Amino acid sequence: MRRPTLEAVATRAGVSKSTVSRVVNGETTVGPDIRALVMRAVNELDYMPNPAARSLVTQRTDSIAVIVSDPPAGLVSDDPMFSTVVRAASREFETAGKQVALMLAGTADSRLRVRQFVAAGHVDGVMLMSMHGADPLPAALAATGVPIVSHGRPAVSVDVPWVDNDNIGGAALAIRHLLDRGRRRIAMISGPLDMSAAQDRLGAYRETLRETGRRSIVAIGDFTRISGAEAMFQLLDDDPALDAVFAANDLMAIGALRALRRAGRRVPDDVAVVGYDDIEAALYTDPPLTTVRSPMGDQAVASARLLLGLLENRPMSSVVLPTELIVRDSS
Repeated sequence: MRRPTLEAVATRAGVSKSTVSRVVNGETTVGPDIRALVMRAVNELDYMPNPAARSLVTQRTDSIAVIVSDPPAGLVSDDPMFSTVVRAASREFETAGKQVALMLAGTADSRLRVRQFVAAGHVDGVMLMSMHGADPLPAALAATGVPIVSHGRPAVSVDVPWVDNDNIGGAALAIRHLLDRGRRRIAMISGPLDMSAAQDRLGAYRETLRETGRRSIVAIGDFTRISGAEAMFQLLDDDPALDAVFAANDLMAIGALRALRRAGRRVPDDVAVVGYDDIEAALYTDPPLTTVRSPMGDQAVASARLLLGLLENRPMSSVVLPTELIVRDSS
């Protein structure tokens, strides 16, 4: 069976071949009534434009790369955030008629392949998740000239727009909540200090305590459960009298809950615990975890829309989304 041709669509719609070509190539010079007529004919005939020919005409691939630059330990891809962000962004791109290429860059070789792929013009734009300050990929991709949006404020100085949640405001909400509950020796389990989210949350913790004349008590984790447990044991050794802990993400907070239970500390009677992100598991800890809700899905959608706007040459700027404190039984 022969595939429907451009001529067949034009005949069915009662318009010229050039009009059909402009519509299927996404040009905006065709009025909405004619566009609807052409698209009805396209759907009725199940016409599929030749992608190679379309790329030559439009100078676009209609493809987006979602790139996760993750260290070899795979800390990002182990986080529930990963699937939430990839799913929400991919859905937004596909709704806009874009194909999505998911690319993981955890080694020097994979980063080189990703850079070469983007530089070769295989995609129209890039949504990049790059968490660590030592990552060379953001600067390498920026040098290709392909439109890039960073999901999360970049940890390195690179001139690309980004979307993030209000890490500073969210952390401040958590600490003020603990202070309002009468907690006076508040510790923090921070994430890696080369990550912008960890830097912002730690800075807000220290500043909020400084304003009330209280000292900081900090241990460093890597956003995993096991690091949260290890950091909690360290904090208990450093200050056995602490009465609250703020963890820079929920996974570390869950690890802290386990460590406190093993140490014979009651939550929240002896030690209150607050996390960050409001992952689904926070509802099912014992006790349920107080946490800062950061809109991970909304952030991914905003990142996708920012990139789509750049591809349409619209003026776009970085975005900071609000956070909310969700109070449960752990505090």
